[in-house]
Amino acid sequence: MPAIRGENSKKKTRRHTRDLDQIHADLRDEKHLAQFKDVKAAEDLPGLGQWYCKECAKWFESEANFEAHHKGKVHKRRVKQLKEEPYSQKEAEAAAGLSTDNGKRTTSLMEVDDAAVAA
Repeated sequence: MPAIRGENSKKKTRRHTRDLDQIHADLRDEKHLAQFKDVKAAEDLPGLGQWYCKECAKWFESEANFEAHHKGKVHKRRVKQLKEEPYSQKEAEAAAGLSTDNGKRTTSLMEVDDAAVAA
């Protein structure tokens, strides 16, 4: 049954995790991941912040839940998505046609019809 407020209110924003480009940055640089982890107090996290899946950006309450997650479909799907390198800003602009690379200019003489010029 649809929600009273419309189609957009049914989105699951509560379970939204970090985006793929943020996770790529976490995997490349430990400092980036440490910044994210330091924002939250360990007492407020599930399992006192001991079990964290880097690929999915999720905290788990116990080691059993963490191991079950690693064997699951959701984790494997996320790892498969992370194998693809994210697009850079330069690639995105080139796809939209905003590239500044105009290529190599050629200087060639135009052919001019002498009869059309004389008339």
